[in-house]
Amino acid sequence: MNRAPTTAAPRVEAAPAKVNLYLHVTGQRADGYHTLDSLVVFADAADAVTAAPADGLKLSLSGPEATALMAEPDNLVLRAARSLAAAAGIPPRAALALEKRLPVASGIGGGSADAAAALRALNALWGLDWQQARLAALALPLGADIPACIASRACRMGGIGEALSPAPRLPDCGLVLANPRIALATPAVFKAREGGFSAPALLPAGWPDAAAMARDLAALRNDLEPPAAALCPVVAEVVGTLRALPGCLLARMSGSGATCFGLFAEPRSAEYAAERLPAAWWRWGGGLHGAGR
Repeated sequence: MNRAPTTAAPRVEAAPAKVNLYLHVTGQRADGYHTLDSLVVFADAADAVTAAPADGLKLSLSGPEATALMAEPDNLVLRAARSLAAAAGIPPRAALALEKRLPVASGIGGGSADAAAALRALNALWGLDWQQARLAALALPLGADIPACIASRACRMGGIGEALSPAPRLPDCGLVLANPRIALATPAVFKAREGGFSAPALLPAGWPDAAAMARDLAALRNDLEPPAAALCPVVAEVVGTLRALPGCLLARMSGSGATCFGLFAEPRSAEYAAERLPAAWWRWGGGLHGAGR
């Protein structure tokens, strides 16, 4: 077995929130996995993962949302680290630190984003120089959302999450994220879903502004929002509250919930709007991750 470098500088990676602007359930495979069609963007709201040299593999937790993970016997970040080390043929040696700012089990891919950030950080720390596609293939068995989170840029997501293609050109816009601090388990939401399947969306090559994007997205939906609201009625309250905010162009649930988003014309409007939400909720307002870069 090869040895991982032990003198490299610590690596820090952001783990931005994944937001499904729409999500259609298009079918179900023989193995039980559902196939999806979704336009995914990433918000500047993010956790952070640091990887530093160490003699063994360990993980420390901090941040305002870390308490929810304290009882986990085997965090997804650690599983990702062990998978990468095994695939690379090196011992899993790193001190990992996760600063948890995103709510847990909330439909914005926090755990997947954390695992993806850990893979990127360890790829650099261990001097592997693997391409993103190779990291994404390694990550898929750990979670269907992780391949999209490896790149953390807007994309069209298909299959069970692994079929990624370029997103339409996105305008400058802002997002408000709101979670009523109720965790929703993804399998339970899928199990509660009723009815048939949806067709993939027809999207333009791009949008000139956020208002045009909101008009097109309004004709689509999140197929998991009705079952999530049936399990957690406050989801409908959160969507309604977001929709009523001044300047909100579109409000919808993200992923399997219970986090919902509001789309705004620009980040500053989203920042101001988030401050109007109930203080008991987890709330954030700002722009898209990587916008303008």
